[in-house]
Formats: sequence, structure tokens, C-alpha cells
Amino acid sequence: MDLKNKVVLVTGAGSGIGEAVALLFAKHGARLVLADVDMAGCERVAGAVKAAGSEAVTVRNDVSVAAECEAAVAAAMKAFGRLDVAVNNAGIGGPAAPTGEYPLDGWEKVIAVNLNGVFYGMRYQIPAMLKSGGGSIMNIASILGQVGFAYSSAYVAAKHGVVGLTKNAAMEYATQGIRVNSVGPGFIRTPLLDKNLSEEQMAGIAALHPIGRLGRPEEVAELVLWLASDKASFVTGAYYAVDGGYLTR
Repeated sequence: MDLKNKVVLVTGAGSGIGEAVALLFAKHGARLVLADVDMAGCERVAGAVKAAGSEAVTVRNDVSVAAECEAAVAAAMKAFGRLDVAVNNAGIGGPAAPTGEYPLDGWEKVIAVNLNGVFYGMRYQIPAMLKSGGGSIMNIASILGQVGFAYSSAYVAAKHGVVGLTKNAAMEYATQGIRVNSVGPGFIRTPLLDKNLSEEQMAGIAALHPIGRLGRPEEVAELVLWLASDKASFVTGAYYAVDGGYLTR
């Protein structure tokens, strides 16, 4: 899956799935634009990308701010003159509360990052890709883009929205050389989980996956790589779960 000289923008690139995607894409020759609010993480990943023999630039990107999403795409065009692939991965978990008690500020923040951030990303990525002759966009949704999860109404609503937004964009740009797909990870062992769950809680969640464990960021990255490549040339508007069988329950 040769991505030599392809320019790839990854949001949430400073850790977790975004980091794994960046490192795998670098191994396949991509030139990376690493975007995150965590600039220390971005610089660390950029160092690893360069050590792998690829090019990387970093840009601060709070995806809940449209102007910063526009600036991230502008950084790609300035550094490399084109944009071929985008991975809209940045996301947050949010508060845990029943819907009738869900904090309004928590709702607004989760929707702003997890849903608006994907729209803002595509809003500026798509015109750049059209100028570049086409491209591929992967929106990182979740298994919770397909099912509910108690006390997580904002996250579930946002991820369902990402799946629908992906389908709509795919339909609109299918004849213009841009493919748009969504990926639904199960519970993946990332800093997001480490910050919010105890080991006991993570063991309980792992048991919900028939495969019997949490996923690894690298396992998600492999699917994202395939979707980005020409191997997936007839794939658009699709949702792919990487969930250890979670959705079979």
C-alpha cells in the first residue's frame, strides 16, 4: 500500500490512534501534517516520523474551532502544495450522566469536538483535495456510532452524526475523486481510556468484546491505511468496525 509522496493530514496526532496512524503511514512513504492541541505530543510524533525517513510538519489544531481547521489545511498546502488524505481522528470522551441530567456544557463541548470538528475538517479538506485531483478521507467514529451506551448521550449522538456526515459527503463527491469512509473502533487502549477509567473498569469493558481484550491503536491504523490507499479504490460511504466483535452482541 504505497503512499509515497502522498500528503496526509491527521488530527489528534499527538497520541493514541492518531499517533499510530501517523507512524504507519510514514512507513509507507507518506508526508505528514500532524495536528493536535497537544503540541508536545505532535512534536514527539513528528520526530518519530522523521526518524522513519518521512517528512512531517506540525500545527496546533483545536478542531472545535473552524478557523484552526482551515489553518491546518493551509499548513499542508504551504508545506507540500497539496492534500491527498485526511484522517479526522481528534475526539474527547465527555461526562458520564443520564440524558435527563447531562451537563449542558459537557454536551456542547463533546458535540463541538467530536461532530463539529469532523465537519470543519472536511469543510476545508475537500476543497484542497479537489485542487489536488482527489483524495481519501477517513473519519474516526466509534462502535458507538452504531449502538447506544448508557450515560454517554453526547458521545453517542456525535459519533452517530459522524457516520451520517460521512455518508453524505461520500455521496456528494463520489464522482469527483474523493472517497469518504468512517471507521468504528471498539474500546482501544489509548491515553483517553487511561485518563478516565480504572484498570478494573477497563477489564469490565474488555469483557464486552468477544475477542476478550481491548484493541490496540495499531490495529485501527491498519484499516485506516487500507482505506487511504488505492487498494480501497471502490470503497466510499462505508462504515467499518474494528471492534473485536463488540457489535455482534
